[in-house]
Amino acid sequence: MSEARFKTTIQCNGCLSKVTPKLNEILEEQSWSVDLESDDRILTVNNDNVSVDAVVSAIKSVGFEIEELS
Repeated sequence: MSEARFKTTIQCNGCLSKVTPKLNEILEEQSWSVDLESDDRILTVNNDNVSVDAVVSAIKSVGFEIEELS
C-alpha cells in the first residue's frame, strides 16, 4: 500500500488521541493524517510496509469504524 484512504468515525481531537498510539505503533508518525473537517473523516495513510488490514485492525481495536475507500 503506498497511499490508502479510509472513511472513519473519528470525530474530534479526543478521538484522534485514542487512535494516535495505535497508528504510530504500526506506521511512522508522519505517514498518516485524519481530515476532521471532512464529513467522512478521511484517514490517509502513506506507507509501503503496512497492509490495509493492519490499519483497519488498529482503528477497530480502539472502537472506531473504518472502511477503505476505492
